[in-house]
Amino acid sequence: MNLRSLPLLFAFSLSAAALGQDPAPVPPAEHPVFGEIAQAMDPARLQATLTTLVGFGTRNTLSDTQSDKRGIGAARRWVQGQFQQMSKDCGGCLMVITPSQVFTGERTPKQGVEVMDVAAIQKGSSDPDRYVVMTAHLDSRNSDTMDAKGDAPGADDDGSGVAAILETARVLSKYKFAATIVYSVDSGEEQGLYGGKVIAQYAQDHHWQVEADLNDDIVGNSRGQHGITDNTLVRVFSEGTRALETEKEANERRYHGGEVDSPSRNVARYIKALAEQYIPNWHVMLVYRTDRYGRGGDHVAFNALGYPAVRLTESHEDFTHQHQDLRVEKGVHYGDVLSGVDFPYLAKVAATNAIALAGMAWAPAPPQAVSIASDPEPGLSGGMDTVFDWKPSAGAAGYRLHWRATTEPAWTEARYVGPVQHYVLKDVSIDDWFFGVAAVSQDGFESPVVFPGPAGAFFTPPAGNP
Repeated sequence: MNLRSLPLLFAFSLSAAALGQDPAPVPPAEHPVFGEIAQAMDPARLQATLTTLVGFGTRNTLSDTQSDKRGIGAARRWVQGQFQQMSKDCGGCLMVITPSQVFTGERTPKQGVEVMDVAAIQKGSSDPDRYVVMTAHLDSRNSDTMDAKGDAPGADDDGSGVAAILETARVLSKYKFAATIVYSVDSGEEQGLYGGKVIAQYAQDHHWQVEADLNDDIVGNSRGQHGITDNTLVRVFSEGTRALETEKEANERRYHGGEVDSPSRNVARYIKALAEQYIPNWHVMLVYRTDRYGRGGDHVAFNALGYPAVRLTESHEDFTHQHQDLRVEKGVHYGDVLSGVDFPYLAKVAATNAIALAGMAWAPAPPQAVSIASDPEPGLSGGMDTVFDWKPSAGAAGYRLHWRATTEPAWTEARYVGPVQHYVLKDVSIDDWFFGVAAVSQDGFESPVVFPGPAGAFFTPPAGNP
């Protein structure tokens, strides 16, 4: 919620009273704890983590799994140890798991390769079956992704994302949340997005109600290949329509809208609103694509199973530092090395994740079965009012309606309506706006907005779930 909306909310409460509706007490819109979390992100710790990861030489998925000093196995065990130490520090608040699968494909040996993720689960207190997930991939590569021997430091791709996960887990493990938070460090991304499939499948098999996956991949560099330096901007990519959309749902969406209001898109808007409010001199660019053009990340596996998921990536990439052997050609230094990471910038990206995860985990679940209709006047086929209906969310003290012009990228108008599941929005025509509903806790933590109908529905049961 942007601070600029506070006068608007106050005006809406007054207008409700003027219309004969009881104004609902508006929960707090300011949460200093988000600023506290953002400020706790430590660039020095991020640098120490990344220095250790680069020190394993290569983290290629096909590399050594037995050595304690080099290769993917040593790196996985080190990450596991970091999570275990955090759990000790928070009184056992983290459960560490290592789900794995064997994959065969174009980028694996003929006999296949075991892809193992290392994840820490911070169980929620009152709504533990609802999950918010953060992912990043531990594996690295050089020019030949099948080269398991050569050095592949993987500082930015994606040691930066792993460092952000470990720092986020360190900070958030000091707090208690209603919902469950998962910090998943994946392998096999460079061989075929396999690690994302492992943790997404684990979520499905264990019937997690995944509200969002925030995937951090290449998030540590502030200077682009074109020479532009910008330490104030991060990109968030999000899918447009749900992967599991049926033909009937697609027909409804085409007629009523929702192409830019998937659950993933509204998670991206949620991240933007919180980050820009609580992180100074920081901006989130919403990119209406599942990923960079022709590229992919571990969030794609969550999308494929029907879960909301987004990708965070630095705003200006340097492709001489990605998927390259260490070398110098014509004065250009190639390779993904430690000097290519801006740690204060990475701290802001980690903070962006942390406050978004915390906000969703403290807030009630997004409301379900959100619908809108026109409220016709007697004898007329339509009217000037919009009628909202939705099912209640456990733990919600009330709800906030959001709306915007159909050409606006972000929500511009809002009204808190209290503990109701039906509301008539007077003199706001259903024809001219996009609408949504968010659930709000007693202390003011708000869920992502839910767009009406199947196009925007959170928690659509993935295939295979009961």
